[in-house]
Amino acid sequence: MTCTYPQYNNGWTVTAAPGGTLTDEKGQTYNYLYWEGETYARYDLTKGFCVKGEDTAKFLDDALDKLGLTRREANEFIVYWLPLMQDNPYNIISFQTDIYTNSAKLEINPAPDTLIRVFMAWQSAETYIELPKQQLTAPERNGFTVVEWGGTEMK
Repeated sequence: MTCTYPQYNNGWTVTAAPGGTLTDEKGQTYNYLYWEGETYARYDLTKGFCVKGEDTAKFLDDALDKLGLTRREANEFIVYWLPLMQDNPYNIISFQTDIYTNSAKLEINPAPDTLIRVFMAWQSAETYIELPKQQLTAPERNGFTVVEWGGTEMK
């Protein structure tokens, strides 16, 4: 991990409230936990979507809904990534669920009833590229639900 907030000390110890607020051992509250890191995972951009830069916000709205994110979660995702993507001629976008979950292990105790992990690999493109489309699905949210989202720009 190259950056974490709050500090990651061999793990985070927080309690999740039903509304999603996280509280640490000192009573500090957080809306989410943040981490950034490096990986040796090889992401695959051979399936996915080629989206005009100007259409990226609408595409992400639709895709993230299909992947199970709430409006609030999708808003946070889009606000993070859109400034890097909207002015490109095109963006090649591929969601890397299996590759990501195999390379970024996650342990939560107690285990959630529903776990949603969304990871987008993307790359700017000068021209449109035809790709086999990915099918985007999500588990049904039941009980204690944990959502993780992230991504990487491929260069």
